[in-house]
Amino acid sequence: MKLLLVEDDKEAAAYLKRALSEAGHTVDHAAAGRDGLMLAAGEPYDVIVLDRMLPGLDGLGILRTVRASGVKTPVLLLTALGGIDDRVEGLEAGADDYLVKPFALAELLARINALARRPPTQDTTTVLRVADLEMDLLKRSAVRGGRRLDLQPREFQLLEYLMRHAGRVVTRSMLLEAIWDFHFDPKTNIVETHVSRLRGKVDKGQDGKILAALIHTVRGAGYCLREPD
Repeated sequence: MKLLLVEDDKEAAAYLKRALSEAGHTVDHAAAGRDGLMLAAGEPYDVIVLDRMLPGLDGLGILRTVRASGVKTPVLLLTALGGIDDRVEGLEAGADDYLVKPFALAELLARINALARRPPTQDTTTVLRVADLEMDLLKRSAVRGGRRLDLQPREFQLLEYLMRHAGRVVTRSMLLEAIWDFHFDPKTNIVETHVSRLRGKVDKGQDGKILAALIHTVRGAGYCLREPD
């Protein structure tokens, strides 16, 4: 596999690059955030191994930028911060997995292999439509009633998932797994907060006019995006 390692610690970077190379991978290394961003956005990689704390542009900044530009390469975030809020922040920024320092090399290799095995998206649909809401997946834009929606990367992912499942109820667990890659309940209101913010943007029309609701809460079940009755 071709990997990108973004790590500013010289000793750690040299050790990881050597170990990954010995495991049969081709490894490009960047020691600074902006160098890592240029490589991540401009070169094809199977997996990006990204340190969170970097000089200049940090790991979260890199993540948000590459995801906003449409780069879908799996990202493994290396961090010395192991709290649940830190993990949530990293995953919200676009990471696919995270590993807390210090870690075992065997676990790093296993996580890289697991990310690389994820099947690519096969759906070739590039434009999604529900009522007067339209999403262009190539342009990474969403419009309702002629007004462009100002969506953050995670909000865009959330809306895309709801639109792909239009007319069907999606549960909180489904959203946690699909959008945040959580296979457990983080015991936070992360889903509720993001749905609320997204609903406010989707249902707001020109000049602040409130439009017919598209995103509905299904009590005791989850959420459903559907055309107005």
